[in-house]
Amino acid sequence: MNLVDSCGWLEYFADGPNADFYAAALEEPDSLLVPTICLLEVFKRVLQQRGEDAALQAAAAMHQGVLVPLDAGLALSAARISNDLKLPLAASVILATARTHLGVIWTQDPHFKGLEGVKYTEKRD
Repeated sequence: MNLVDSCGWLEYFADGPNADFYAAALEEPDSLLVPTICLLEVFKRVLQQRGEDAALQAAAAMHQGVLVPLDAGLALSAARISNDLKLPLAASVILATARTHLGVIWTQDPHFKGLEGVKYTEKRD
């Protein structure tokens, strides 16, 4: 299973310099995990930048993958990960989700650089 971090979704939707990096994972929705925290982050950013219609289209695209809600077990796992690795809340939820579902994270977020189970690429402008 693949899990594209929020920054990857945003990069892909904006057709940014790293969009092709994420395309392989995003164009296979049957093997795509979508944590609800990524849905929140992406919807919020697209809503701020491009309005409600674009945000709803982004959310619809994200719903093609397997949505993974933040439940109590995942929350506790994320809290442990955050404590152990000193990760921010969203990053810890994303990492906990990937580990729980044996997924690979695709990202350009430096918080994940060097972690096992992560396909990382440098952010390009």
